[in-house]
Amino acid sequence: MRQVTHIFNKEFKDYFISPIAYIVISVFLLVTGWLFFSTFFLYNQVTLRNFFSLLPLIFSFVIPAITMRLFSEELNIGSYEILLTMPVTFKDVILGKLLAGVAMVAAMLLPTVAYAITVAFLGELDWGPVIGGYIGAILMGSAYTAIGLFASSLTRNQIIAFIVGMAICFSLTLIDKMLFLFPGSFLGVIGYLGADFHFQNISKGIIDSRDIIYFLSVVFIGLYGAHLAMQEKE
Repeated sequence: MRQVTHIFNKEFKDYFISPIAYIVISVFLLVTGWLFFSTFFLYNQVTLRNFFSLLPLIFSFVIPAITMRLFSEELNIGSYEILLTMPVTFKDVILGKLLAGVAMVAAMLLPTVAYAITVAFLGELDWGPVIGGYIGAILMGSAYTAIGLFASSLTRNQIIAFIVGMAICFSLTLIDKMLFLFPGSFLGVIGYLGADFHFQNISKGIIDSRDIIYFLSVVFIGLYGAHLAMQEKE
């Protein structure tokens, strides 16, 4: 666990050494703030439902941008080989990088608590769905981070890693909106694959074990895929 903590600290600090963290957080806050408050006064409802409805689509673009460098950069400059000479395992490296990515997602979400506080001043806010929304956002962010980590492990090129990660996350976000393209016998399975479907359940304040299992399963599959990809490059 000490090695995982060391890798986490290194990767998380690297985000803020470079301008990546500041650019991503600023763009995220500008986009979500503008989209949320531009419609908030139109609906005249004291709720953050519109904010949480935006997150799956925005995460599909933002999180692959956060994760694209995690393996691709090290593969490109050759520092990954040096890392493996240290007393660490593949699992330590992958888990440390995952936790750094999730911490970055949490850091990105933290300023948005100001949205909830602002809304609460304007009326009586139901904090149950708000707390559920943030729990769902962390779960979904963890799943998309694992996918981005897998995409980054496939290539030395960060742009390709970003495109692959974005394509997978975007597909998971929209697949339950495209059920009309699939035969009726597959609708149940295809609908279950939709990340937005599971996230929206949690964001309503409904904590269902099936939704939690879904996100944890995506995390496992993403990490396992990254583990296999990096083993091939050893």
